[in-house]
Amino acid sequence: MTAVTGQGPDPFVALMRRYVVDYTNRQDTSVCAEIMEPDYTLRMGPHEVSGRDEAYIPASRKQFMQFPGLGLTVHEVVTNGERLALRFSEHGASRRHEGAAAAWTGLGLYRWNGTRLQDNSVEQDYLSRRRQLASGTPAAVGGPAVAPWDTPARPADPAAEAVVRSWIARGVAAGGPAAARSSTVNTDLTWDDGGPGSEHAVLADAASVIDDLFSAGDAVAFRLTCHGRYAGGLDDVTDAPAGTPATCHLVGLVHVRDGQVASGHLVRDRLGMARALSPAPARSR
Repeated sequence: MTAVTGQGPDPFVALMRRYVVDYTNRQDTSVCAEIMEPDYTLRMGPHEVSGRDEAYIPASRKQFMQFPGLGLTVHEVVTNGERLALRFSEHGASRRHEGAAAAWTGLGLYRWNGTRLQDNSVEQDYLSRRRQLASGTPAAVGGPAVAPWDTPARPADPAAEAVVRSWIARGVAAGGPAAARSSTVNTDLTWDDGGPGSEHAVLADAASVIDDLFSAGDAVAFRLTCHGRYAGGLDDVTDAPAGTPATCHLVGLVHVRDGQVASGHLVRDRLGMARALSPAPARSR
């Protein structure tokens, strides 16, 4: 057998392997104390779940109870050693929906202190999940990353970050697919899971606040809070006309080539936006 040489896995990536394999896919919340700080904070849409033991673990257990066979498939990992972005799908069958199954995409932006995780800003396409569970027809799970746990850290690239900041300022991310189609730059972008409805913009005349942004080589990850007017097209919104002021959060991971955003994925909190616009009876996630 030929010996394997090299510096070994990046320590942040190795920690995330434990997060995915030991904690999430084994549904072993006892691992959380080993990989997360006590004040670990999860941000999703307008919500913040702060406190590993008193808030985060109970929320995770509720998810595992609903999806007892929940799995997480990793599609992409990027890191600069201090920050890490994870693009993934979660999938499983829901006890609350008579065993109906679903697969939904997500993007998480993680921070650590060199030992344990401190926080995660994430979006998951819960609108797609809700529709799949209602229809009984699950989406396909995308192909896994070939070697996610061998991902090397790459230094941050301020020039790539500047390109993405300018791109965000032009409204392409907040405007969604419609803005991308009207752009003079041909980019390969996927919104949400790429399934039905993902081709529609949800906001018009949107402006973005950058909540978080970092790079690892030509990969740039970010979280935005986008304010604008509801553009219509969400059949889950029943009592708010197009033009109603609205807010949508999104997380993105894009790649810069030749001074332009060339490809990437963005996940919007479409369900949270729909609920804010039609806040009547509670809907199933």
